[in-house]
Amino acid sequence: MSASTAGNGLAIGRSGLRQLRASLLTHTPDQAITVLQEAGYASGQDVYEAFCTWLRGRHGVQAPQDLDANLLSDALSGFFRDHGWGTLAVQAVGGAALAVDSPDWAEADPGTAQAPMCFFTAGMLADFLGRLAGETVSVMEVECRSRNDARCRFLSARPEVLQRVYERMTEGKGYEEALGAG
Repeated sequence: MSASTAGNGLAIGRSGLRQLRASLLTHTPDQAITVLQEAGYASGQDVYEAFCTWLRGRHGVQAPQDLDANLLSDALSGFFRDHGWGTLAVQAVGGAALAVDSPDWAEADPGTAQAPMCFFTAGMLADFLGRLAGETVSVMEVECRSRNDARCRFLSARPEVLQRVYERMTEGKGYEEALGAG
């Protein structure tokens, strides 16, 4: 998976990312999630710049905002697939959030966890999608192939929306119910 193809050209493979997560969880379990999310967030700008470059070559547009909105999900899927992350689909959910779904996401390690584990991705997508939206967004993984869900599902919304979803989930509600989508 490529962290960037614009400028830096740095890449880390699936096994390297999974080992990084496993080592952090083993050696610094109290800090692992925060470290992975912060590292992911820091990579968001590079991934966004690589997406802009990819869009110019693939779709002939200068900026993501110039792309027809109906093509965005397919463009995102093509970009992330071409860069080794996996395929994805983007859709509105509950009127206040976007769902980013992937049946083959690179960070997931099927059957290895009891909870969603794509912490690096959550951070990266928060920065990346915030740049696309032109505003601050948060991202929370609510389904994960690492715990044998059929897909990884990341919710993206304004921070206060995801905070309410998180609070309702800790009360036992499902995320769709918490979003008013189910």
